[in-house]
Amino acid sequence: MIPIQLLVSAASVWGKVWPVLLAIVFFGFIILIHEFGHLIVAKLCGVQVNEFAIGMGPKLFSFGKGETKYSLRLLPFGGFCSMEGESGEEENGEKRDPNPRAFTSKPVWKRILIICAGAVMNLLLGLILIGSLTLSQELVGTNQVARFSEDAVSNTTGLQEGDRILRVNGKHVLSSSDITYLVARDGDGTVDFTVRRGDAVVELPNVRFATEEQDGQTLIRFDFSIIGERKTVGNVLKNTFAETASMARLVWLSLFDLLTGHYGLSDLAGPVGTVSVIAEAASVDLSGAVNLMAMITINIGIFNLLPIPALDGGKLIFLIIEGIRRKPVNPKYEGWVTAAGFAILLGLMLILFFHDILNLIRT
Repeated sequence: MIPIQLLVSAASVWGKVWPVLLAIVFFGFIILIHEFGHLIVAKLCGVQVNEFAIGMGPKLFSFGKGETKYSLRLLPFGGFCSMEGESGEEENGEKRDPNPRAFTSKPVWKRILIICAGAVMNLLLGLILIGSLTLSQELVGTNQVARFSEDAVSNTTGLQEGDRILRVNGKHVLSSSDITYLVARDGDGTVDFTVRRGDAVVELPNVRFATEEQDGQTLIRFDFSIIGERKTVGNVLKNTFAETASMARLVWLSLFDLLTGHYGLSDLAGPVGTVSVIAEAASVDLSGAVNLMAMITINIGIFNLLPIPALDGGKLIFLIIEGIRRKPVNPKYEGWVTAAGFAILLGLMLILFFHDILNLIRT
């Protein structure tokens, strides 16, 4: 017989552990999907793939199938798809490897497809996750105001029940979530709205919301709800694509806010922090964790396409230049730029890693 205290203790420990394990699996799956995009398109384009790895660091185990070695590595953050000739096959302007299946032997358009495939797979995963969440809900969100809370402020400064919100602070509303995102992004609690009221489009400047200070930031109290519609094939599909586009735009807006000083490095999360946030969401509500996973995979997809050396977007810029010039950039210069970009990214990851650890210790 097992003592009841031991069972209770084991259940308590498991209740804390399973969200973390689920978060690691979620994060690893996002990386898997990204690298699988590179893998499958590379093989379809006839490129030799030497190794497909999930994780970084020492190998836990590996196996070979055909010409490709598949491996799982110790650290569950990152991965790679190593292609023949990917690092460049020219020295002093002369080819040294005539392998017709090398990455550099393929036409520029095929190499662009391979580079973009990882990000596209991330965006498709986000689309599927958002679609599954939409199907699991009773109603589909709209952009129309349903009712206000008892202590609402916004209805005293312009908004009315039945208003269809078209723009928030000049930004078009793509989905119901956009209303929350764009209002929350405001810094002073005074928001400009454009609404459709009946047949007229009405401008509502300076709509006020109650605010509160938390951890040095001004938070807006969202004081109205949105009308939901019964699900149909049409509005489910429309909502799925609109929510995906909304999350994608949020990535760009967040990057802009970071560059303009609205957010600092202390507001960013590295891999450890990301896993921690997913675990916390999973322990409260699985649907919230899935929504967060959709946001993260869309974020990773778009971030990887930014023109930053060492990312897919950096490689894409060199390929576009090659396509315009009709000859590749000198591999020596490309290598220098890529190495510098990688060093900067590695430094940023280390800073975020230690920041995540300190946050975990403090909590």
